[in-house]
Order: sequence, then C-alpha cells, then structure tokens
Amino acid sequence: MIRKFASGLVALFLLAGVADLAPTEAQTGAVTAIRCGRLINPVDGSVTENAVILVRQDRIERVGAGLQIPAGAQVIDLSRYTVMPGLIDCHTHVLLQPEDERGAPPVVTKSQAFRTVQGVAAVRKDLEAGFTTMRDVDSEGAGFADVAIRDGINRGIIPGPRLLVSTLALTITGGHMNNTGLNPDIQIPEPAALTDSREAMVAEVRRQIKYGADWIKLYATGTLRHVNPVTLESLSQVSVEDVRAVVEEARRWGRDVAAHAYGGEGANNAIRGGVRSIEHGMLMNDETLKLMVEHGTYWCPTLGVYLPESEEDNTDLRRRIVAHHREVFQKAMRMGVKIAFGTDVGAYEHGTSAREFLLMCDYGMKPIDAIRSATTRAAELLRMEKQIGSIEAGKFADVIAVEGNPIADIQAMKRVVFVMKAGQVYKSPK
Repeated sequence: MIRKFASGLVALFLLAGVADLAPTEAQTGAVTAIRCGRLINPVDGSVTENAVILVRQDRIERVGAGLQIPAGAQVIDLSRYTVMPGLIDCHTHVLLQPEDERGAPPVVTKSQAFRTVQGVAAVRKDLEAGFTTMRDVDSEGAGFADVAIRDGINRGIIPGPRLLVSTLALTITGGHMNNTGLNPDIQIPEPAALTDSREAMVAEVRRQIKYGADWIKLYATGTLRHVNPVTLESLSQVSVEDVRAVVEEARRWGRDVAAHAYGGEGANNAIRGGVRSIEHGMLMNDETLKLMVEHGTYWCPTLGVYLPESEEDNTDLRRRIVAHHREVFQKAMRMGVKIAFGTDVGAYEHGTSAREFLLMCDYGMKPIDAIRSATTRAAELLRMEKQIGSIEAGKFADVIAVEGNPIADIQAMKRVVFVMKAGQVYKSPK
C-alpha cells in the first residue's frame, strides 16, 4: 500500500513537471525563418545563394532557395553572411585552461568547484565560437564535473554546446596523466584513473558509465615525455587484449572508446582492439594508417596544440614532431583515413578552436573538406549523423553564420557572427 502511494506521488510530480515544461500552443506553432546570403551544404559541398531555413521549435522543418516565409514567422536576416551547420569539435577539455599546462597540475592548485566555474565560462566561449556540439575527452582530474556541466547545459541552467563527456580517462601507473615531480609521501589525486590490470580497466569502465560517461577515453600510449627522442617511438601502454576488453565492456553499455595514441605499437593495438577513434596520432606510420582505413577508425589529429607557444617549447624534438604530424596528416588524406575535427582546446584558449581549420588547410586540405570534418564527418564519429552535422529537415536546428566566404578564405571561420543551437539563438550580428 505504501509503495503504491509513493508511486502515485512520483507520477503526480512527474506529470506536474511535464506540464511546467510543456510549450504553449503558440510556441509549438511558431516558425523562425532564416534568410541566408549563401548556405554551405557539407554533404555535397554545394553552396546555395539566398536560401531560407525554416525552424520550428528545436528542429529544421524545411530548407531551400525561394521558400515562402509563412505569415507571422520570426525572420532572422543573415543575407550578408555565409550560413552553415553548427560546428562539432570532437576533442576538447572544458575543465582545462592554458595555465594548467604550465607548472603544477590543476589537481594540486585548483579545487574541483573552481575548475567547474572555469568550465562554465569555457563552454560559453566555445558555443559562441560556433561549436554547437563537443565531445569532451577527459576531465583532466576534475572527477565527474564534466557530467555536471553537461547536465547543466541540457537543463538550460547554463549556455553551452551539446556535450558528450568522457569523465576520467584510463591509464597505467607511470604512464600518461600521472602526477610527476611531486613528493610521493603526499597523497594527491591522480589526473586519470590508474588501471594496471584488465580487470581494473573493466571495473573502471563500469564505474565511469555509472556516474554519467558518454564515452570512454583510454591512454594507449604515453605522452611527450615518453617519446624516444632518437627514434620518435611512443610508449605503448596497452595490449590488443586490454583494448578489446575495454571496448567490449563499453559496447555492452552502448558506449564507444576514444584512444589517445601517438603512434607505434600502442596505436596499432588500439585500432586492432576496436576503438572508435585515435586522438593525436602525430607519430603514426604507414602501417598504422592502413590499419585505420581497414578498420574504419576515425582520426582526430589536433594539429594546432603541438605547435610551440614559446621559445622554451621550440625545441628540436618539438619541431621534429610537428613536421612528422604534418606529413602524417597529408598521407592520411591521400590514403582515405576518416579525419574528424578535434582541437584539444583547453590546452589553449577556449573560443579559439577555429585556428585548427587554418592549419588543416595550410597542410593541404580543401576548405570544404575541413568544414566537412567539423560537420558531417564529426557527426558520423559521434553516431549522430541523423541528428546533427548538416542543415536538413528533421535535424536539430544547429545553425551558424560567418562573415565572409570560408570556401574562398578559411580565415572566415574565425569570424562567427551568429549561433543557433536546437532552435535557440545564442549569438547574433551586432
């Protein structure tokens, strides 16, 4: 009897919540019409002049040239700009700031509460830069704060991109994302989850999904300090069997795995083990690229984050790594590797991810292909191609506009003047 009464109360509360959230009849019938100067379709690379996009609630209803605008529709005039789908960044760190890359790790210098506050500001900057969806790959030691930010965005508490989060990455003792140079007698939280056995990896996958992870991040190789300065060989952190165990457990819960991997045996093991994407990959060789094509593995190159930011960073090793990165990127394009846009933003200033477009084009990618990497291709990686990535009827109304024509001048991607996410406007031309 008590259980029935409690169930009835829960049902009443749920119904009350639905009633509060239900849009009015006027809202459900309202249409927004967006007039475009030119509209880029990344699906086929076409550009339509004077197109109109009709938006109802959070979805695109119709799109095309010469569409009649319904009476009473709200009209947004972007006829002076180039319009395209909202951008997707598949490798971000909303809980990381540039200063965290220098000096003591943020798990030592900042509380999780403060890092969450910084993350709230970061996602707003990234959204206003045109990124309506982001995959956040690792909270960098801030626990499940990325889940909280995602949920705050989804509930309309704070503005930000549609977030897919990876919580704490899986690594090994002594490998990447370990505290180094600190007093071992002092217990300090590690920036990632230390998993030194296959059983520990599987258990950690379950724990992370329990607390809200959308993706699982695995460190398949070490970081720059683990790169052999003579051979440029990366430290392998996992076997094929390790990766397969992580991938299969994640898949059981409907999740995919992203692998940090510079190259070498660790990258090959990650691909053979079934990860969805390789992150960074600047030291990959031809064998690894062939494996990626064979397995359909996506690649997020994150080109810009390895460029030296100061004279101190401009070492011979760093210059060799950057040169290798460029070479691998060019080979990957020729071989047909599925390249998805990813930046590692957080290691540099949030809101400036568009600089990656410039580097991709400087390395030989056509502007439309660079835009495609951040729209249709990125949507495929996230398994969201039916929801986002292009401006088509039925998809989320994620729409941005830039000043200029990025097909002719990719610098225009840095000049975002309008942002709509799921039918809501977050930035408009001044």
